Amino acid sequence: MDLIKAIEETQKRPGAQGFNVGDTVEVFFKIIEGKTERIQRYQGVVICKKNEGARQTFTVRKESYGVGVERVFPYNSPRIVKVDIVRPGKVRRAKTRKLRLLLVQKLLQKSLPEMLALKLPLMQQKKQLKWNIRQNIRLKNRLKNNFSFCA
Repeated sequence: MDLIKAIEETQKRPGAQGFNVGDTVEVFFKIIEGKTERIQRYQGVVICKKNEGARQTFTVRKESYGVGVERVFPYNSPRIVKVDIVRPGKVRRAKTRKLRLLLVQKLLQKSLPEMLALKLPLMQQKKQLKWNIRQNIRLKNRLKNNFSFCA
């Protein structure tokens, strides 16, 4: 067991920052595409940290165009350039998976009035259309009843 821990100690990334679950972080991740390298910025809330030592990972969740996106980063990966803490968070849990539900609820609360605002004119148009159809049927019946003796 000591041999495994000794090997893991050599694989740890020097200068790894300490951040906690609930913090809003900005991860600068090196992406290699063919011969070119670029650094991708990924900002979100840390929802969990797993394992320990060289195998430690953390999951970051963000909202992208109204869709929740989660990404798991290896804590000691050489591809992580740096991790900046944008805003420290205060949580009482080790894994804040409840954030998924809360963010979905918040999104629904925001979108429900918008949906009703879009639906209301459609409902009014539907009522108007039904009323027009009823009026046309009534008019046809009156005309049919009034001119039935002529036929």
